[in-house]
Amino acid sequence: MIKGTFSCIDAHTCGNPVRLVTSGHPLLRGETMGEKRLHFIDEFDWIRQSLMFEPRGHDMMSGAFLYPPCSANADAAILFIETSGCLPMCGHGTIGTITAALEAGLLTAKTPGRLVIDVPAGQLNVEYQQTGNKVDWVKIYNIASYLAYKDIVIDIPELGSLTIDIAYGGNFYAIVEPQKNYPGLDKWSPDKILKFSPLIREIASQSVDCKHLLDEKVSGLSHVLWTGEPQHAGSHAANAVFYGDKAIDRSPCGTGTSARMAQLHAKGLLKQGDTFVHESIIGSQFVGRIESITEISGVTAIMPSIQGWARVTGHNQIIVDDADPYAFGFQLV
Repeated sequence: MIKGTFSCIDAHTCGNPVRLVTSGHPLLRGETMGEKRLHFIDEFDWIRQSLMFEPRGHDMMSGAFLYPPCSANADAAILFIETSGCLPMCGHGTIGTITAALEAGLLTAKTPGRLVIDVPAGQLNVEYQQTGNKVDWVKIYNIASYLAYKDIVIDIPELGSLTIDIAYGGNFYAIVEPQKNYPGLDKWSPDKILKFSPLIREIASQSVDCKHLLDEKVSGLSHVLWTGEPQHAGSHAANAVFYGDKAIDRSPCGTGTSARMAQLHAKGLLKQGDTFVHESIIGSQFVGRIESITEISGVTAIMPSIQGWARVTGHNQIIVDDADPYAFGFQLV
């Protein structure tokens, strides 16, 4: 029996995959995308597993569903899926989804060049530039981002003591800067990032409780952001973001860049109006900016923007068949 058939547009944002699902959407309950996300997690997570995990996906796979807007002022809504779960927000996913949807004619802006998008973490204002049928770039005005915990000391087996910060930029990030037991991203190999990131996430999660200050539905330390010196002209800093069970973001990571800017602002290293060019592990760049300063429950936060680009790589139709022993995917961990 065919469990589901899903048409998809595959793309990448600055190197990291985005699979926009264009048919097979489950009908979700809820007034907001936050509520719809919880319904998806409860009843339809098999769709995420089927489309993101092997053999139809891979460890870095990320995707999204485009839905009608929840708010009267919005153009559309996005639900994010990836190997690590159904995320409250995904920066590279938003850039890729909007690019693919505009180029395919699935999304029409009420005001050309501008969009309002409902996501589980809140609402995004978006700008884009389109030349003919091609979207040149997308700029996201992300949700409020803030430093949640500062100077948390954790002990990692085989590595030793690390001091980390935890910041929120749409997801919670453990941020590891160069120090005694971590020489910096340019001196580490990807296999070390894959080895130690799950330990950092697990041990840090036992040390602090990561819950959004206004929305407890958004909780849990899901990502680890390793920092270092950039290797390319024009970049202010480099990063490698670990997510899922063994994935490293190939893009500079939108929510990670937002979290990083929030951390740097809290430490007095960035101010309102500053531009922050963030480099990925493969050298691609996002242009971040602190647009304004705000407060969340008495905690200083920034309102960041992230600009990047995406390219469509293909179209496909995916079948999930109950007769397939790997219908719901698998991972080698």
